[in-house]
Amino acid sequence: MTGVDVMFIGVGLLTTGASWLAVLSRSVLYAALWLVVTLLGLAGCYLVLGAELVALVQVLVYVGGVVVLVLFALMLTRSGVGGDVQTSVPHRVFAGVLSAGVAVLLAVALTASVGWEARTIAASDSAEIGADIFGVWVWPFELLSLVLLLALVAAVAVARGAGTTESVSEGSPT
Repeated sequence: MTGVDVMFIGVGLLTTGASWLAVLSRSVLYAALWLVVTLLGLAGCYLVLGAELVALVQVLVYVGGVVVLVLFALMLTRSGVGGDVQTSVPHRVFAGVLSAGVAVLLAVALTASVGWEARTIAASDSAEIGADIFGVWVWPFELLSLVLLLALVAAVAVARGAGTTESVSEGSPT
């Protein structure tokens, strides 16, 4: 076992622990913050494996975009500040067991399809990946940005709607 294997196992265990805490957290805000740690740990796994481009995309798109948008929406709608998720213990245990099952299923499927052998990536593969991202896969990235924009606009609309409802219900003029 090499040092890279030990680092990968360490980062993988950190990522797995953070994902369990994200699933089993009672607060929506804490779950979103644990999701940040999980996605950063996944980017760390990519770095250990030598896929710097994928790690950078992981941090920029998911941590920098999706999770920040989720946190912004939680803060804007005031649902994440003090609100706990009201679920029973069996539901949370089921969610934890289900996430562990998915992790095991992914590990078995990836091990069966790829194996444990080391893979080498040629320099030409990087050019193909870049051409695919900015050629074939540019539309999914554009659609993702549109979905994020719509979610942000919806969060602002919900927050403004909640603010006007509170002022009307208190009897103050609007």
